Amino acid sequence: MVTGEMSENAESRFSALLAGAARLPGVRVDREAYLRAALARHCSEDQLRQAMAETPAAAGIPLDVLDRVADASIRYETAKVSALSAAAGLPGVLALPATVPADLAQYVGHMLRISQKLAYLYSWPDLFSADNDDLDDDTKGVLTLFVGVMFGTQSANAAVGKVAGMLSEQMAKKLPQKALTHGVVYPIVKKVAQYLGVEMTKQTFAKSVSKAIPLVGAAVSGGLTFATFRPMSKRLKAHLSGLELARPVGGRVITGEVITGEVIQDEGRQAADEVKIPKPGREWRVLKRR
Repeated sequence: MVTGEMSENAESRFSALLAGAARLPGVRVDREAYLRAALARHCSEDQLRQAMAETPAAAGIPLDVLDRVADASIRYETAKVSALSAAAGLPGVLALPATVPADLAQYVGHMLRISQKLAYLYSWPDLFSADNDDLDDDTKGVLTLFVGVMFGTQSANAAVGKVAGMLSEQMAKKLPQKALTHGVVYPIVKKVAQYLGVEMTKQTFAKSVSKAIPLVGAAVSGGLTFATFRPMSKRLKAHLSGLELARPVGGRVITGEVITGEVIQDEGRQAADEVKIPKPGREWRVLKRR
């Protein structure tokens, strides 16, 4: 009974943090504007228009181009979130109650920003509704899974792959609602949210300790953010770019092992939780188009 209540509290804490971060100014990324700005120098105008109207994969933009653009976006968001984290560490111990929650919220906000950018590059549909300021359940579910992938949660990897497969099969331009709110993916979303609620509590404590001494705390806080944000973003990039959804249509042939059926990985990795699902990456590709 106590364990169940703790799990629900952890899930609620993360859901509240996610919703609060999504409301911060500048967190929501305009899909078409981002794709135009990010891809304008790397493809033709016709490809650019098709990428915005459909997807970069439908426009045939090669994965190596998308990877370079993704790396640039990761560098930008990492530098920005690290600078903000360092600035939050300047006041010292007296300002901890105010700076730590704010720092965590902006940290999650930048995780949502890079998640959107990577998703749009690798052919996911628009995640936010233009006429709704609130975070709907579908978007909350997908963003929870993306953050779960960033934290190395294997069940989140499997769920993101399942959602991407639905999008690829249906060539959908919106998220599959039933799967995220009532289908097989929904229990995984809840489980990942519980895990992330616990992890965020740990990060809050770590950031509190790092900010206890002014100036020194700023350097430690900024460095800690840099050391965690970049590899987590790279992990999400590797996963999204390895999905069938990201494969360019009529574009460059992707090299690697050709397999059919279920995806596998080249080298094993112990699951971050009890669901032992292989972690996808750029070492494998699923080349079969459904």
